[in-house]
Amino acid sequence: VCAVGALASAPTAQTARIAKVQLRTTSLGRILVNGAGFTIYEFTSDRLNKDTCVRHAGCPGTWPALTTTGKPKAGPGVKVRELGTITLPGGVKQVTYFGHPLYSYEFDVARGDTGYVGAVEFGGAWEAVNAAGHGVK
Repeated sequence: VCAVGALASAPTAQTARIAKVQLRTTSLGRILVNGAGFTIYEFTSDRLNKDTCVRHAGCPGTWPALTTTGKPKAGPGVKVRELGTITLPGGVKQVTYFGHPLYSYEFDVARGDTGYVGAVEFGGAWEAVNAAGHGVK
């Protein structure tokens, strides 16, 4: 469910400049979060270095790509050499980790929130990501 104030405080791909990927301890263990501390997700329907969310109406609005205008930065414990980017339609750069395209969730309202991990939408599941690049559910 979406709280009315969630839209104003949720992280969005459009506000990204140089993306920072860091680790945060949550109820699921240490997982990747963006520079503002919000959970980063991977989509199980994606293939390495291929965003399939963009092909589903409504998906990019609900699960915005983690974007960057330059080389993504790694916080402590994040493997900088595994951070990369892919180019989406329109030339926007999406951050990848171990080749997995990364996303935020439009309706996350709290830093480190893991309540949407395991959600099944748009033909796949949405999982948090650990430092080794594996999905966490």
